[in-house]
Amino acid sequence: MVTSSVVSSSAVDDIRLLGGVQVRRIGPVRRFWAAHPRLGDVALVVVVVGAFGVVGAAVVRDTVNGIVALGYYPRGGAEHWVVPSVWLAGAVLGAGALLVRRRWPVVVLAVLTAGAVASLMTGGVTGVFGLCLGMAAAAVASSRDARSTWLLVTAAAVTVSAAMWWFQQIGILEMLLWTGYYAEEPYWHLTEPPFSPERRIVSVVLLVGTLLAGVLVGFASRDRRRHAHDIEERYRAVARERDTSAALVRTAERERLAREMHDVVAHSVSVMIALCDGAAAAFDRAPDASREALGELSRTGREALADMQRVLGALDTADATPQGAGLDAVVRRFRTAGMPVSAAGLDTPLPPDTALRLAVKRIVTEALTNVLRHAPGTSAVSVVVRRTGPAVEVAVVNEAGTGPGTGSGTERGIVGMRERVALLGGHMMAGPRAGGGWQVQVTLPCPDTGSGTAVEEGPR
Repeated sequence: MVTSSVVSSSAVDDIRLLGGVQVRRIGPVRRFWAAHPRLGDVALVVVVVGAFGVVGAAVVRDTVNGIVALGYYPRGGAEHWVVPSVWLAGAVLGAGALLVRRRWPVVVLAVLTAGAVASLMTGGVTGVFGLCLGMAAAAVASSRDARSTWLLVTAAAVTVSAAMWWFQQIGILEMLLWTGYYAEEPYWHLTEPPFSPERRIVSVVLLVGTLLAGVLVGFASRDRRRHAHDIEERYRAVARERDTSAALVRTAERERLAREMHDVVAHSVSVMIALCDGAAAAFDRAPDASREALGELSRTGREALADMQRVLGALDTADATPQGAGLDAVVRRFRTAGMPVSAAGLDTPLPPDTALRLAVKRIVTEALTNVLRHAPGTSAVSVVVRRTGPAVEVAVVNEAGTGPGTGSGTERGIVGMRERVALLGGHMMAGPRAGGGWQVQVTLPCPDTGSGTAVEEGPR
């Protein structure tokens, strides 16, 4: 069986077209970022460090001033520079970690978790680590199975939530309520003590929500990628099957042409050589026989040329019967070449099946050609064609030759006969006779009968 591990260029173009359709579905903006992931990572770093880092550090510094004005931080304390510095350092660390989240998502999640805990312990703020943890969770979900993803993200959520509960001083609510507030007395909505458990619960809920959103986005990205991959693989399989089928058709056609060319060339050339030798030997002592041999040589050459043109498609391919299709013409040609052929049943009525008629002629021709090539000087050759009930029987039997055979004995002729017989569902036996010589016995079922399958042959 012919297999094809390489997809044809047309199939590759079709796959690329399919990929283009998949990309177009996500829109031009997402298509651009999907085609330039590194550029997207750089833009993400700029946003994290610039918008959330620098701007966030300025906002949290203002929040510290508001808390100092309310009297909850001492004036001139280290909080004025520690908290903004921790915030900005966390933004730089988070942005750097996100650059490699596609390659090492689990490591990035662990680093960001540790960074968030360190930020809470040193500055009392989560900073941009919450947002970065959500992006890292998306990367983990996009590259890992669901079980591993939930275990890793849950561990990160529990660790950071515990650190928030114990160490957080400035959360999202503190930043919203106290930024820029310098009143001597707190308003009624600030009467609750700062850094209370209720506000920390809000921060924990926001963190868990961010991580959950990241996981869902990651799962959606993974499913979409797998879906596109499955579609592409199925299309590649179809393309490979198409290419394999085309290769099988081409191989079958080459084998058919090789078999037909062998039938034409091997038979015709063998007969023409014998006719030339006979004409040369009888040129002086039997001019009439020599002229007859030369005439037969000319006819054989013309018929061979016509058959070759038919095989190559130069003539009407609808006519499957070669020139000179009669069995009597075949036998007469070999008799002219000097072979002692006796024939019986050449006028046996055959079914109107072109394939069967052609097979009978090819089998007789190939068998006689083998006798001419491999058993020169044989004393007797018999050809018998008869119809017995639902089958046509062909027998070609020859005595042993007296001279050395010609040709290399590639067995292509035997193989060709076997294929023809098997194609028609017949039975064939080819091999040496017990008393010397060779025999070919073929049984071909008529088109309206059942078919056998066994084929036997001996070495030639």
